Amino acid sequence: MRTSLVLIMLFCLTSLTAQKKVDDVIKKLDSQSETYGAIAQNIWELAEMGYQEEKSSALLQQTLTDAGFTIKKGVAGIPTAFTAEYGSGAPIIAIMGEYDALPGLSQEAVAEKKSAGKAAGHACGHHLFGTASTAAAIAVKEWMAANKTAGTIRFYGTPAEEGGSGKVYIVREGLFNDVDIALHWHPSSQNAASAGAALANKSAKFRFYGVSAHAAGSPEKGRSALDGVEAMNMMVNMMREHVPEKARIHYVITSGGKAPNVVPDYAEVYYYARHNTRDVVIDIFDRMVKAAEGAALGTGTTMDYEMIGGTHELLPNLTLQKLMHDNLSEIGGITYTAEEKVFADKIAISLGYSGVDLNTAKNVQPYKTEAKAYGSTDVGDVSFTVPTVGMGAATWVPGTPAHSWQAVAVGGTTIGKKGMMVAAKTLTLTAIELFQNKALVAKAKTEFIERRGVDFKYIPLLGDRAPALDYRN
Repeated sequence: MRTSLVLIMLFCLTSLTAQKKVDDVIKKLDSQSETYGAIAQNIWELAEMGYQEEKSSALLQQTLTDAGFTIKKGVAGIPTAFTAEYGSGAPIIAIMGEYDALPGLSQEAVAEKKSAGKAAGHACGHHLFGTASTAAAIAVKEWMAANKTAGTIRFYGTPAEEGGSGKVYIVREGLFNDVDIALHWHPSSQNAASAGAALANKSAKFRFYGVSAHAAGSPEKGRSALDGVEAMNMMVNMMREHVPEKARIHYVITSGGKAPNVVPDYAEVYYYARHNTRDVVIDIFDRMVKAAEGAALGTGTTMDYEMIGGTHELLPNLTLQKLMHDNLSEIGGITYTAEEKVFADKIAISLGYSGVDLNTAKNVQPYKTEAKAYGSTDVGDVSFTVPTVGMGAATWVPGTPAHSWQAVAVGGTTIGKKGMMVAAKTLTLTAIELFQNKALVAKAKTEFIERRGVDFKYIPLLGDRAPALDYRN
């Protein structure tokens, strides 16, 4: 009886000691909020677009190197992609980080629309994404070292998520094949860790080639490449009536000629096709190619196209999702200072609201097992390769849409950085629990195989093309 009592006391003491070490890790993250905030701010100011993130990538690499990680640079043929690793053996827990900005969304960190005079802006908050994930990886590493925990924590620096499909090349290269669980997060206007969803996506630039001529003096000698683009656009727009209701098609004309009195001999249009399932996307994209071929035939031009991106839909894993939701609930949301509330109220008013909803920033949304897909992400390809889980933190003023000047502005303030640390702490707790609980990792893997299918074969939607390193040029 006495021996049993001693064993119970030793077990409780060990559990309390382990919990204390986890608590210490979270407290240290809190104490480092200004340090990581400065890193995020630096990347926000750099605002480097996809595959151009040399300085942003280098900053995160240096931060991880200084923390004791081993770096592999330029992975998957991408100069700004990298991995950072600590430890050895299984389990291998991965944390993904992004750091690319969006073109044409330059904005100062002020509550009215005011360009910062740059080519791009962090309208999707990837400066926060990459920094919080880095902070989490370092925090987990320190916990592993303190507890002499076996296994590997690996950070993936993943560029060009915005249309460049950076993670797809990393997946295609097999660099996730040995990973047990992959974690990620994303800036948001609320705190939530319910099951996620994303649309499969294929994108390409369609290029038309014609014959230039004087548009008034000898138009009969010309063949307008712009006519080819416009003919394609007309046919694709008619096609919208005859695609599944949930499909999405977007395009921008990226080159349409230089002067009205010159028949354009070159024109380019950049297309996206999206749907909940990749098979539908493949079908829609193939029909778009046929429209482009018909447009070229009808306008006397020639056409070729370059695949730019292609991503799978997102495969959920409820075993992992509930774990992350519970950890996010433990961390909680953020509270605004009086100064932050004044700023947030102005942002909310610019969006058509009467003021900021403080409760949405402070609270965690209820857990849900299903979600509606609105956008696309190359995390989808990772989720079909390894059990994957994500969350969102309220880095933006509630009600703020992604890809807006308001998202850029808030991301450059203390509001964005507070939300970033919520994500860092949640990722940290989740990774630590996975290292501690092998049965949970096994359960997540079982669900993964059941959802994906035993006979699943991964085929990247962008084919075998090399990374589109110049797609933002």
